[in-house]
Amino acid sequence: MKYDIVIIGGSAAGLITAKTAKLSHPEKSVLVVRKEEVSLVPCGIPYIFSTLGSIDENKMGIDPMKKLGIDFLIEEVTKVDVKGKKVLTEKTEISYDKLIFTTGSTPFVPPIPGVDLGGVFVIPKDYEYLKKIMEPISKAENVVVIGAGFIGVEMSDELRKEGKNVTLVEAMDRVLPLAFDEDISEIAQEMLVSKGLTIKTGSKVLRIIGENGKVSSIELESGEILPADAVILSIGYRPNTELAVEAGLFMGRHESIWTDEYQRTSENDVFAAGDCAEHKDFFTRKSTKLMLASTATFDARVAGINLFGIKLIKKNKGNISIFSSSIDGLAMGAAGITEATARSEGFEIKIGKFTAVDRHPGTIPDKSPQTVKLIFSKSEGVLLGAQVATGKSAGELINILGLAIQQGMTAIDIVTVQFGTHPLLTAAPTMYPAIVAAESVARDICCK
Repeated sequence: MKYDIVIIGGSAAGLITAKTAKLSHPEKSVLVVRKEEVSLVPCGIPYIFSTLGSIDENKMGIDPMKKLGIDFLIEEVTKVDVKGKKVLTEKTEISYDKLIFTTGSTPFVPPIPGVDLGGVFVIPKDYEYLKKIMEPISKAENVVVIGAGFIGVEMSDELRKEGKNVTLVEAMDRVLPLAFDEDISEIAQEMLVSKGLTIKTGSKVLRIIGENGKVSSIELESGEILPADAVILSIGYRPNTELAVEAGLFMGRHESIWTDEYQRTSENDVFAAGDCAEHKDFFTRKSTKLMLASTATFDARVAGINLFGIKLIKKNKGNISIFSSSIDGLAMGAAGITEATARSEGFEIKIGKFTAVDRHPGTIPDKSPQTVKLIFSKSEGVLLGAQVATGKSAGELINILGLAIQQGMTAIDIVTVQFGTHPLLTAAPTMYPAIVAAESVARDICCK
């Protein structure tokens, strides 16, 4: 079997790489090899337990890809020969001209005693696994979620909505500790607690306790025992790079595949995109553990267009890390670096922050408080990071602020942005939080 372009893995990065490659090079044959018959919308997985009501409501279809002329082989790749330009499964040998690794990531399982007990689950992007755990989780009364990143927080909130007694355990001092500063993450924490979620921050799990091979409780390092019919491990993900390592590709930090600006690896004609590929911070250029579907599709488009020569010049000098989440009506977003990270990296900074209502007048029924925090460089006022907490407008607002970071906008640039408002859609023009948050910093720069 011979194809011009072979892609290993078929989630967000794999599908968009295939689509972009086929549209950019229509004369080339494209094959996606993946072990899963069904793929899922990655960021929708926490919501299958309540909001969506079913895992089948979160499927990511491939029929549009097939209509473009992209072929799929549902088999697990066992070996990659980059010198011979071959991909092998247990049944099939495939020759390629260009190869792209989009093998994604796998949940990290910590070495805690008891993790192998029945009723202890991870949250992979695996349809069959998730389908199997839906029933035991639905029957559980007491659920402990370990890890208060985005997946852990979203899972906890979803299971709470189903009437379960949920305890969220986090080793660091607050929820969402990596994406948000304390003053913004506490908005989420206070809301979750007000809804009935129990949160244990600054708490590490000593062991998971079981009876007859099934989890019954967990013990914290403090000695506290928490009852648990189910435990969900949400302590991050690791790049799935075993095939790449065995193939001899050069690895970056954090066990990810090293790539250049165009997603090319250390081997000729071999690319990598998505969670398995190395990413670098936009400002520090340091390797990060960034794993986002949006970033994966960005990688995929860069790789797909440039497979047969650099046609799309990548001007971005790194990844901005734009996150967003929605927790029972509270939507949050973050882009760039946090205040804590900026200070630890040696940046001299100024902070702009403002809260107003995201509709005007404030009596409109679907209003929400809108808090915007902006982190600027002290001397020139360059926007380094942004965080927002509000209603559903958070998703697009943080995308706009991410674009402002990418374009190197300053506090003065933001204050002088021309923007539109409407009573049913935005905050008031007199108190538009992103503008007002930048205004005090712009004033300092202009008037110093």
